[in-house]
Amino acid sequence: MSQQARAVATRAQIVRGAAETFEKQGYVGASVGTIIENAGLTKGALYFHFRSKDELARHIVAEQHAISIAAVEAIGREEALAIEQIVMLCHEMARQIVHDPIVRAGIRITLELSADEQGPTDPYLDWINACEQLARRAIEQGDLRSDIDPPRFARFVIGAFTGVHTVSQVLAHRTDLEQRVDDMWMFLLPGIMPEDRHPDIERIRKARSVGVPVVGAGQVPARG
Repeated sequence: MSQQARAVATRAQIVRGAAETFEKQGYVGASVGTIIENAGLTKGALYFHFRSKDELARHIVAEQHAISIAAVEAIGREEALAIEQIVMLCHEMARQIVHDPIVRAGIRITLELSADEQGPTDPYLDWINACEQLARRAIEQGDLRSDIDPPRFARFVIGAFTGVHTVSQVLAHRTDLEQRVDDMWMFLLPGIMPEDRHPDIERIRKARSVGVPVVGAGQVPARG
């Protein structure tokens, strides 16, 4: 293995170990010593790649953001109605949370830092913006009521998803998250879709993405 390849592998190993630590202990609770222990590396190796715990934490948030935005872009390329893509987006976010420790760690760090008004806002703002654009298209396609305001709707959907995720985490350790997201849409769709589109609700609820790349911890999907 070349020196460059070893450096890439070491960096990914650090990120994986840090993600596991931040997810379980939070930003404040995680120590550099525990991160090093979980990564199975030395302090020198960690500081060669990251100058501080804060830099490492923000790198993980950035990776989580990149993974999520790659999913948004992949869903946007699918041949599906905009309302279906909104449903796909929520289910893909749930899948990432359940299966990717980078995503779970990034969300926990973001929420923890936000309590002190230091948290990054880009992940949520980009989710909301993507949902807003899809909502505008869904109105044009006749699948979303014309009196719905897209910015308010988008903020509500992402907020509703965040609440569903939080309750699932507290009560079931996320084991029922997929079902709870489906429940969310079961209750929401009849109220936001025109009545003449209600026969399509069951099909729309079942919409799932098939084009989102599955990314392992420490890997960021290629862009462009």
